[in-house]
Amino acid sequence: MSIKTPKLTVVGAGPGDVDLITVKAIKVLKTADVVLYDALVNEELLDFINPKAELIFVGKRRGCYRYQQEQINELIVARAKTHGHVVRLKGGDPFIFGRGAEEMEFAANFGIETAMVPGISSSLAVPAYQNIPLTKRGSAESFWVITGTTKDHKLSNDVALAAKSNATIVVLMGMGKLAEIVKLFQQENKNDLPVAIIQNGTRTNEKVGIGTVDTILEIVKNQELSNPAIIVLGEVVNHRAILANVQEEYAKALID
Repeated sequence: MSIKTPKLTVVGAGPGDVDLITVKAIKVLKTADVVLYDALVNEELLDFINPKAELIFVGKRRGCYRYQQEQINELIVARAKTHGHVVRLKGGDPFIFGRGAEEMEFAANFGIETAMVPGISSSLAVPAYQNIPLTKRGSAESFWVITGTTKDHKLSNDVALAAKSNATIVVLMGMGKLAEIVKLFQQENKNDLPVAIIQNGTRTNEKVGIGTVDTILEIVKNQELSNPAIIVLGEVVNHRAILANVQEEYAKALID
C-alpha cells in the first residue's frame, strides 16, 4: 500500500445554490480522501465527492458547533497524515470570514501541503439573486463587507464607520446585532435608508424582507426572519423594485 502525501485543500462551496460551486471545486472533491464540511454547505454537493472518501460533518453555524475550531484544525492534520488528501469544504468563500486562512496556516505548521479553491461569496451572490447590485452608478461607488459578530462576540466597530459613508453595507452573521446596527444608522440620520434581509440566500427556501432602517426590525419580527441571513443597507436595495416596475410597465405596454 502506497503512502499518500498529506495535503489540505480548502474549497469554497458557494452561497447555497448547488449550481454556484465552481468546476475546479468539483474536480478537487473527486480527488479527496477525507472531506470535512460545514453546516452551511448544501448537502447535495456531497454527491460530487469521491465515493471512497470519508465524510465528516463539523458543524460551524451559530448554535451548531459539533467541533470547535481547534478540534477541526487538529482533525485536518490527523487525517492528512493518515489518509492523504483532506478537503475542507466551506460555505461561500473560505477567505471571507470563513477562517480558511487559519486552517491552512495550522496545517502548514505541520509540514502539510496546502491549496485553496475560491468560492462565490454569499456577500456578493445573495444580494445579486435578489436583483440588488452592490454598486450602481449614482447610488454606490463602493461597498463594505463586515462581520456582524467579532471574535469577542461584539458588533464590529467598522459598522459605525461604514454608517458614515455612502457605500453599500453588507453585514454577515449580523442578525443577532440587528438592533445595534439600526441604532448606529439612525444616529447618522439614515432612518429612511433602504435595507434588505435575505435568509437562506440562493436556496429554494430563501426568504426576503425589504424595508428601511426605521422599519426593518418590525419586518424581521413579522416575517420571522432569522439566521442564516445577510443584511444589506444602501440605496442599491431600491434597484430591485425599480427593475420590477420597469418590467411591469414593459409588459403592460405589450398588452396595450
